[in-house]
Amino acid sequence: MCALILVAEDDENQAELVRRYLKQDHHTVILAADGRAAIEEARKHLPALVVLDVMLPKVGGLDVCRILRAESDVRVLMLTARSTEDDMLLGLDLGADDYMTKPFSPRELVARVRTLLRRAEQVTIPPDPLLRAGPLAVDPVRHEVTVRGRPVECTPGEFRLLETMAAELDRVFTREQLLERMHGFDRYITGRTIDAHVKNLRRKIEADSRNPVHLVTVYGVGYKLTGGRADAP
Repeated sequence: MCALILVAEDDENQAELVRRYLKQDHHTVILAADGRAAIEEARKHLPALVVLDVMLPKVGGLDVCRILRAESDVRVLMLTARSTEDDMLLGLDLGADDYMTKPFSPRELVARVRTLLRRAEQVTIPPDPLLRAGPLAVDPVRHEVTVRGRPVECTPGEFRLLETMAAELDRVFTREQLLERMHGFDRYITGRTIDAHVKNLRRKIEADSRNPVHLVTVYGVGYKLTGGRADAP
């Protein structure tokens, strides 16, 4: 699998290390040393994936992610020296597909890049595109989510999770099964990404995110999407 990849990293040594490993994996790599250059290069070359450092000069990585996500469905792997949950959730909310904290293994980065590219190739649309779970509707063709007709803004990762679970309503998925469906099996990716998506989605689709009736936890197993109780709001 060969792809055009943009690496936005202001640390020259780090950027060169990432470039070398990605090139060894047969990818073509473009480098950008600041956020403004990253946006320009992405618009000019239309890469399949962007490796994006959060702490970029001129335009920060989070703003770059927001801009690129508004313009395209390019895969985004964020790099950050900050590992708090809030930082991770913010990046995912803005549309990042995955994230890694520094310092990281270049081999792990290459593995995650492979997974994101493989996932992009495996996107399929079911014959009957509209998927329902009670008042929740997921439209894979228009890439839209609504609750009782009200539009719900979702990141690409959140949408893929809902689409996966809505296609098999009431099925209990383990984190590993969801990761395999969404990302392709890869031992480097953890269940924290799934947990973050679930937490965000509950705030968006549930009347009370602390007492969910649609995206529910099956303790000791994983998660399932249901139509909710008949008396649920």
